[in-house]
Amino acid sequence: MKNSVAVFLVLLCGCTSGPNFVRPAAPSSQGYTDSASAAVQSAPDGAQRILYGADVAPDWWGLFRSDALDELVRQALAGSPTIAAAQSKLAQAQELTAAAAGARYPRVDLTGGAGRQKYGKEFLGPLTAPPPFTYFAGGAVVNYTFDTAGGIARTLEERRALFEYQRQELRAAHLALAGNVVSQAIALAAAAERIRAINALIEEDRRNRSLVQTSFAAGNTTRVDLLLADSQLANDETLLPPAVQDLAVARHALAVLVGRAPAEWTPPALDFGALTLPGTLPVSVPSELARRRPDILAAEAELHAATAQVGVATANLYPHITLTGSVGQQALTVGTLFAGGNGVWAFAAGLTAPVFDGGTLRAARRADIDAMQASAANYQEAVLQGLRQVADVLTGIEQDAQLLGAETRALDAAQASVNLTRESYRAGNVGVLQVLDAERAYSRARLDDVRVQAERYADTAQLFLALGGTEP
Repeated sequence: MKNSVAVFLVLLCGCTSGPNFVRPAAPSSQGYTDSASAAVQSAPDGAQRILYGADVAPDWWGLFRSDALDELVRQALAGSPTIAAAQSKLAQAQELTAAAAGARYPRVDLTGGAGRQKYGKEFLGPLTAPPPFTYFAGGAVVNYTFDTAGGIARTLEERRALFEYQRQELRAAHLALAGNVVSQAIALAAAAERIRAINALIEEDRRNRSLVQTSFAAGNTTRVDLLLADSQLANDETLLPPAVQDLAVARHALAVLVGRAPAEWTPPALDFGALTLPGTLPVSVPSELARRRPDILAAEAELHAATAQVGVATANLYPHITLTGSVGQQALTVGTLFAGGNGVWAFAAGLTAPVFDGGTLRAARRADIDAMQASAANYQEAVLQGLRQVADVLTGIEQDAQLLGAETRALDAAQASVNLTRESYRAGNVGVLQVLDAERAYSRARLDDVRVQAERYADTAQLFLALGGTEP
């Protein structure tokens, strides 16, 4: 008897079926590439310094030290429909978790009813049927399912994991939105700077063409020189429409990111020269990356949910015990409904155990195991992709520093050539056309410098995105 009671108590306490979720191990590698760390650290003057093991600030865009950029990110986070949708999905997941938690407790329902009834021969047979009567009833019904196999616990675990998935999706939406705003703001500022440089270049082409026209009219140059000046002006004018298009595209993209229609919103003034390139870049180690990037954590939460679902499918293979009780009052008139002697009650216990279902439950469990294994593979893929993205951006930042050094030398050389040509012109050693050619070469070098600087800013923003930011 004691043993039977012990077994019954164990059943009431319940057990948890299926595999327990074990958090995947973090990557063991110490770096992202075999040479990125040393290469960036030994880069020439002007290169950004990589600080391994440091945390990224939640408001990492503030490192660019632009009030206009900060305001854009604030507007986007407050007005983006993408963020609103992610917040609603998180709220939905929270309510579904609360709904799943309610299954752990008894369910109590109030009942009530009234009706009129007459019995016939089918019910009473040869007995005399009573006359029609009216009845009234009211009471409460209690239902409780014992979680003997842990199915309810596993269902709640799955809902909590899916809530965590949506929480990480919201983090990913915040991160992606801030990154897109920064990228488009950099593109907008760079396009405006390119337009200024192109306009200066076109103006120099026109001055050059005017001087060649004057020289040709005086018979000092040939028509070939005039055609070359026309060709150069036309070629440089083709640079302007794409830059204007890039400016418009970036402006329209920013309007959507802040939740506004492009025709109803104008971005704040963004001065490319006012942006500050972060000199030190905090980079978390790979083991921390797997615990920080929202897409990796979302994949981990999906794996957790899939593991719990295997437990639910396993619990479905075992018996289920339910208890049902009811208590109430019944009477033929409303006035006597709560009178003494009209009370009724009932109590019942039920046991349901699968015996034969054509293999449905076991096949469903095998399918859930396959889904769990697929989620594990997806998690590994998310980790590898995260490591690759950081490695790519670190390599890009290294190359940006070297390219910037080359462009800076080219710009300095073009500036020196302009200065020397102007001095030679004042001394009467060269003509004005040579001065204009030197100025054109400087304008083109300046245009290339803007492009390289914009790529450097964009790669820096991409690094913060690849690192996954930090918890807001």
